Amino acid sequence: MAIIDCQVHAYEANTPRRPWHSVPNWPDHVTGDEMVAAMDAVGVDGAIFISAFGLYQYDGSYAVEVQRAHPDRFAIVKPVNPDDPAVADVIAEWKRVPGAVGVRIMLPAETKRAADDPGLDRIARAAGRLDLPVNILCWGNLEVGTALIDRHPGTRFIIDHLGIMQPRVPPAPPEPWADLPKVLELAKRPNAVIKVSGACTLSHRPYPFDDIWDPLARVFEAWGFERCLWGTDWTRAFAVVNYEQAVTPFRMTDRLNAGERAMLMGGACAKAYGWSPAGR
Repeated sequence: MAIIDCQVHAYEANTPRRPWHSVPNWPDHVTGDEMVAAMDAVGVDGAIFISAFGLYQYDGSYAVEVQRAHPDRFAIVKPVNPDDPAVADVIAEWKRVPGAVGVRIMLPAETKRAADDPGLDRIARAAGRLDLPVNILCWGNLEVGTALIDRHPGTRFIIDHLGIMQPRVPPAPPEPWADLPKVLELAKRPNAVIKVSGACTLSHRPYPFDDIWDPLARVFEAWGFERCLWGTDWTRAFAVVNYEQAVTPFRMTDRLNAGERAMLMGGACAKAYGWSPAGR
């Protein structure tokens, strides 16, 4: 089975041609070609390329360019704007883009949006009609994310980054898994799956981050491997782990059998997005 990373961010250098909205603690550039090279070096067959909100906001044009150049390696997801009254039309247009497999809502606590926000409802209804999954970043705000999922049982949701706040720089917080009970409760929603992405950033131990496996075992038990999508969240995780360090622990651990590893590292992602890297 193909190995598919459920979340990567590639991007160009910050130039006037395509300026960044903000400047994170990331490398100066990780282009699509450079992302493919990183994947090739560790045997990752394909990835879901999430257009980086912090850099490009709601503009998914770079993701489209990269997917066009590497159609056999990337499918693409872009954030959509709840404040845009025409967001349903934006989603319908995105659905027609080659390689587009989902949209994304940014819903951390600082957005101060309620679950019944009209813009969120417009997005969820439009995506549901088009059978396009909604990726939702709701770390630190799981109550609102859960309520939105409950409001739209006919829409498929993909929970970003285990639903757990993750650091951009080391060390991990003192209680990195404090929200785990809420994540396990969320597993009862049949219209949701969860990304096991960025998990290595939650470790208090050096590579290969052995202390992540007990809490992850609880996630796997609650959600089932067929609803758990492995990913690195690279380059967001750049300052904490490199790409190889984010991949290898999952390939080498003895806490997963062959079938579980195949489902976690590719099978569940292919099912959730309806996409697999061509020829792999």
